Amino acid sequence: MLSCRRLLVGVAPRAPPAAHRPLLRRRRMASSEPTRAFQLRLNPLTGDSEWLVVDEAECAPAPTQHSSHPLAATSYLDMLNDAARNRAYRHAIEATVADPTSRVLDIGAGTGLLSMMAARALAAVGGEGRGDVSACESYLPMGKLARRVLRANGMQNQVKVFHKRSDELRVGVDLDSRADILVSEILDSELLGEGLIPTLQHAHDMLLVKNPKTVPYRATTYGVLVESMSLWKMHDLHSNEANADDGVWLTPSRTENILSVKLQQHAMQCNALADEIRLLSEPFKVFEFDFWKRPDSHRETNIEIRETNIEIKATSDGHVHAIISWWVLQLDSTGSVFYSTAPRLVRQSSGVDVPKCANGMKDWCDHWKQCVWFIQGTGAPAMKDQTLSLRASHNQTSISYHLNMCDEGSTVSPKNDHLALLPEKVALYGDKGWRSAMISVIRNAMSERSSPTCIVADDSVFLALVVSSLLPSSKVIAMFPGLRDKGFNYLRAVVDANNLSMDRINVIGKKASSLTMNDLKHKKVNLIAGEPFYHGSEGMLPWQNLRFWNERTLLDPLLSEDALVVPCKGILRFCAMSLPDLWRSRCSLKDVEGFDHLVVNDTLGACGDLPGEQQGPCLPYYVWQCGYSKIEFAHDGICHGFTLWIDWVLDEKNSVVISTGPESRYWKQGV
Repeated sequence: MLSCRRLLVGVAPRAPPAAHRPLLRRRRMASSEPTRAFQLRLNPLTGDSEWLVVDEAECAPAPTQHSSHPLAATSYLDMLNDAARNRAYRHAIEATVADPTSRVLDIGAGTGLLSMMAARALAAVGGEGRGDVSACESYLPMGKLARRVLRANGMQNQVKVFHKRSDELRVGVDLDSRADILVSEILDSELLGEGLIPTLQHAHDMLLVKNPKTVPYRATTYGVLVESMSLWKMHDLHSNEANADDGVWLTPSRTENILSVKLQQHAMQCNALADEIRLLSEPFKVFEFDFWKRPDSHRETNIEIRETNIEIKATSDGHVHAIISWWVLQLDSTGSVFYSTAPRLVRQSSGVDVPKCANGMKDWCDHWKQCVWFIQGTGAPAMKDQTLSLRASHNQTSISYHLNMCDEGSTVSPKNDHLALLPEKVALYGDKGWRSAMISVIRNAMSERSSPTCIVADDSVFLALVVSSLLPSSKVIAMFPGLRDKGFNYLRAVVDANNLSMDRINVIGKKASSLTMNDLKHKKVNLIAGEPFYHGSEGMLPWQNLRFWNERTLLDPLLSEDALVVPCKGILRFCAMSLPDLWRSRCSLKDVEGFDHLVVNDTLGACGDLPGEQQGPCLPYYVWQCGYSKIEFAHDGICHGFTLWIDWVLDEKNSVVISTGPESRYWKQGV
């Protein structure tokens, strides 16, 4: 058990004030007008959102409220704390910028770190006043922060900053001439997800000289076949439902893929599963992407661009449950500076020579993870020394795999009744203990009710089926505020397999505030149920699922006097924890490769060495993936922060509790 503090949150009283999470987007105004940003405020307790117009000057952070700044929830701070990344880029840029007349373009400049490295390298070869550096950063708040960093380092006259997308830059208007050198860091965990290919295509067509120098020089993606029961549980819901044997089928036979993980690579800290993963092959090369030449355009549409077939020899008997992939950057043209996102289990176990980071091992970081591609169903059987055929393909933004034809279902476009959920949600829906708890509470709550009217107030398709199955004479109203028609189409596809009829389930597509007695045919509600789960809000902080509390409050006039609410209570818990890896990635910055970054700490939500009583922001993390962590202090130690979560009390006897704390892998916690 965790030693923790708790705050009791009832579900019956009125809801707390709404919390807002901002998102900024930039709009280019006429040249005579000030630059504007549109700030999206999301209210997690109601699901409502609105765009507010914010002048450029108002994007500057308040000095004591950095946790509310939109950049505090991004991965910029983690990237700047990645010493191996910064060092590798510095070495490569210093080796590449050798001509004093070089014109350097930095796409996706962030705080301007790479631009300053290029400007310093130019000065070192006598290029000050002869060459130039241009930085392109389309995200307005980050572009403004880059200007502050440049001023703090006295380099505001050495780097020109453009608040534009790179495909909005024009030679002869913004740039004096085409650039000789491109430096960029527009990579995500999958490599392609931030638009690397179209960005390079446009840059080579419109912004760069023929045969430019680039940093990075090349990127190579690798993969390995693995067996892992933990990963299997994250996607094979049908088999786990069969093991649960409770009569509720989210994935009935012959429609097993109607609810599944999204057919894509999923970013994950695979080192956290090192003891639960068995390698079934040596690492294999998948694709190479050369930054120094224009990517080919095989098709005009965003369909498959390139495909390759790979023959892989199995190193052990087993079942291939997933492909774990990563990438390696060769940052310089001579092949002396590398950066790798390979998982530790591959670096330690493989006999294959895969390029590694410069200067050895790198620290844990959260901005680049490994990626997991799930093999559908029970996986692909493999025997030692057997040759398996893998087909890999990529479009402009993603890479996909097909192994030995067992993934052919992934080539079929999803139908309207298909639901795609996160791997953690699929694993939860297959968890026998969780399913049993939810079913028993609903059964016990309504055992003596006849013809009850029940509302599923969230997006739980599981509870919609459970309530309908357990209460044959009930009328079930599914709110589905996030799923809406998708939820209706899905239920219609699976009701027959669950021996139900859609005549008893009404998906209303209304907000709780709009529901009236006319919608209920003038019958009072006997049960309100939720997990709680709101589709699309999985990345939010745990207490933002108190939206269920708000929904329950709005529905109060429609409830019978003895109405039951499941869950009936929420307990907000917090626990002091030792999180050295996460702390290191979020700690305040001073010098980054010789450049002063003190000015960014407030805006990016840094922790440690903060003035006065400032604190870092509370951010959502899967704590189990946050490197080393210690959740029970048996001895003296260092407290790096507090982890917060909610325990949901399902029944009025307080006998059934679902904890979303750090010992669970299904939910994010606040840190």
